[in-house]
Amino acid sequence: MLSELKQRLWHAFKTVAPLFGLICLLQITLVHAPADLFLQFVVGAALVAVGMMLLFMGIELGILPMGRFIGAALPRRGSIVLIAAVAFAVGFATTVAEPDVLVLASQVERMSRGGINGTLVLYVIAVGVGVCVALAMARIVYGVSLHLLLGAAFAAVLVLSFFAPPEFVPLAYDAGSVTTGVLTAPVVIALAVGLSSVLAGRSAAADGFGLLGFASIGAIIAVMIMGMVLR
Repeated sequence: MLSELKQRLWHAFKTVAPLFGLICLLQITLVHAPADLFLQFVVGAALVAVGMMLLFMGIELGILPMGRFIGAALPRRGSIVLIAAVAFAVGFATTVAEPDVLVLASQVERMSRGGINGTLVLYVIAVGVGVCVALAMARIVYGVSLHLLLGAAFAAVLVLSFFAPPEFVPLAYDAGSVTTGVLTAPVVIALAVGLSSVLAGRSAAADGFGLLGFASIGAIIAVMIMGMVLR
């Protein structure tokens, strides 16, 4: 375990190194930030590396295996409603805990000076992702073409873009991008791979991917609808 921690920590430091090096170069050549601010950056970068190490180890050691197990166990119950309900709950819960989504929600409330409630944005995004994850799992069970679902979802996004308030359209697209973070992505993929692995004639590679793109579209649609309701 100790060697694994060292390896993960080194990998995390290498991941942060390009950004750290760039900021240091800018500090030396251009910006010349105060020494205390630059020291805060150095400490923060170290904490980010340690946090990434712990996060990715936790995902690989616990979350991914459990996600695959849940996905494989659900079909034994013989209920598509149960599969969809669990998929929605997993998509919702992981999105609410997704760091990128939390940052976006807080920034929206701050930039709008309270005009747009950050908590509302967070839960609306989570509902959109949850609904699409549930639909994606149902698609795996019934063998519906992903092209069909993606085509319908993109068409809905294009239509809603013309009717949603202008200030919510860019927010919606940003909401779609932040849902595919370090927590939501592995959990949703693991759930789909586990589900497809126990279904006869299904391919885990074909069914396990593409879901994140579809789930992201759910967040975009949900935020646009929220904007139309709040108008």
